[in-house]
Amino acid sequence: MAATNPELRLSRDMDQATSPLKRQLIVLAHISRLLLERGCPAPVLIGGCALAYYTREVYFTADIDLAYADRESLDSVLGTLGFTAEGRYWVHRGLDILVEAPTSSLLGEDAPRETVELDNGLECSVIGIEDLLVDRMNACVHWRSESECEMVELLVRLWAKEIDWDYLLERAARPENDTGNRFEVLKAKYES
Repeated sequence: MAATNPELRLSRDMDQATSPLKRQLIVLAHISRLLLERGCPAPVLIGGCALAYYTREVYFTADIDLAYADRESLDSVLGTLGFTAEGRYWVHRGLDILVEAPTSSLLGEDAPRETVELDNGLECSVIGIEDLLVDRMNACVHWRSESECEMVELLVRLWAKEIDWDYLLERAARPENDTGNRFEVLKAKYES
């Protein structure tokens, strides 16, 4: 019989995790399930954890960054799962997991998302590769971060055939980004 206590269910599913990323996705899936049960939309994984997902763990981060507007509902669900607020993070000491939900302009209503299906009927959403690429290219160009430039190239090389290039180039060309020319070069290099 399945446990009815949400924190206990999360803990049991975490015992089955085979990697740090899988542990993070399980946490996100439990957060998503509880929010959906309350009639709220599911959060979207962004940031370094999304980068870990798309690089298949070449990159790793210890925290889970979420895009989510309804802070009250998210805070309630995190509390139900045994997390406690500590500064800008929600921390679960027993599971050694950190969650942060910064205000994010990464996602629009029509932004592509990746749905990840896990065991036990759980699923979660990850920012689309296109929006993640725009975010990382902005860091590459505007912060002059060589490591972000390398991550962008790695992601394009890995995902070139799946990228919605029209969407990506439109987003990258917006004035707040102004990185479209860089993506044109990468598209020519890896799409064929």
